[in-house]
Amino acid sequence: MAASPAYALIATDLDGTLLRADDTLSDRSLTALARAAASGARHLVVTGRPAPRVRPLLDDLGSTGLAVCGQGAQVYDAGAGRLLWSVTLDRELAETALGKIEAEVGQVYAAVDQDGVDGLTLIEPGYLMPHPTLPAVRVGRRDDLWCEPISKVLLRHPYLSDDELAVTARSVVGSLATVTMSGPGTVELQPCGITKATGLALAAEHLGLGPEMTIAFGDMPNDIPMFDWAAHGVAMANAHTELRAVADEVTLSNEDDGIAVVLERLFPEA
Repeated sequence: MAASPAYALIATDLDGTLLRADDTLSDRSLTALARAAASGARHLVVTGRPAPRVRPLLDDLGSTGLAVCGQGAQVYDAGAGRLLWSVTLDRELAETALGKIEAEVGQVYAAVDQDGVDGLTLIEPGYLMPHPTLPAVRVGRRDDLWCEPISKVLLRHPYLSDDELAVTARSVVGSLATVTMSGPGTVELQPCGITKATGLALAAEHLGLGPEMTIAFGDMPNDIPMFDWAAHGVAMANAHTELRAVADEVTLSNEDDGIAVVLERLFPEA
């Protein structure tokens, strides 16, 4: 019989956290997650990527359970291939928010993640994908971004840093949307009040688990709500300073199997 796990729920971000720079999972990380699962713990991916961009990675993990996607706007059931829960960003509000941001900082370049398990990532002229391995469809003009319901808007600025763009966006967007920063070149607008903690709490409840049973791993400011919710937050060595400041622990980088290092300690071999 498996021993009672140190934590019953392991919540991991993907980019810069569980994944290496080449979008792969190391054998050591896979082994550590399998050992934790053998001890009775559940692994839950909690990522800014939308469900369609997560499905191949869940296949690599052999996961048929739940995943929190789209910065908490989606809870995806990998086994059933469907969304259990999703929230969309009102497209008129998104356009208004973009206008307010551009009134302050000049032109930004935008992309959107469409809602649904088969939603596309659309990018307007001038937008460069921060993850070139992720598929995207280039449209001819910004108006084309709003053709279908969306879960979020991704923003890039020609010269402002991500931190500068995020600070300005938060100051002018107000209640139109939640502003997050989830990685290099990735400032995002998502439905107001939605964070990774929102989706994580819903998924955990579905599994019959709570925050006191959860350890969370991340690397960017968008992981702060998840750390606030979970009992224990572990930042990667490569994490943004804002996340490191609120973490309970700092581990090695994603390239050095930082998650595996912690899990091996918590779930030693029998």
